[in-house]
Amino acid sequence: MQTSSAKKRARAGVILSALPVLFLLADAVGKFIQPEPVVTASAALGFPPDTLFALGTLEAACALLFAVPRTAVLGAVLLTGYLGGATAVHVVHGSSFAFTIVFGVIVWLGMLLRDDRLLALLPLRHPRAV
Repeated sequence: MQTSSAKKRARAGVILSALPVLFLLADAVGKFIQPEPVVTASAALGFPPDTLFALGTLEAACALLFAVPRTAVLGAVLLTGYLGGATAVHVVHGSSFAFTIVFGVIVWLGMLLRDDRLLALLPLRHPRAV
């Protein structure tokens, strides 16, 4: 049985995790429908229009895996890879990559708050003396 503070922590983790999921799904939809600003911005980063559907599919799949509690850890790991690639692309093109780093931190902070097993593996504070 979870304590009240554990329930609140888990609820905060779900809310925090919803932010990247919603953003990534919206971004994936942009890659699917390919409005001109998306095509132009992607081309500036070296992605031709014929790659956008595949990138959107990958992005949506990772976001959905992260959203489902049973597959959330796998989704977080895959999102880390996806965001690492995005960071590398921005570094190569000399554009700001802070957003992708902060986004990855939000993904993992939400995951840590949602899953007590991860919190036990990566304690955020010194364990209390017993």
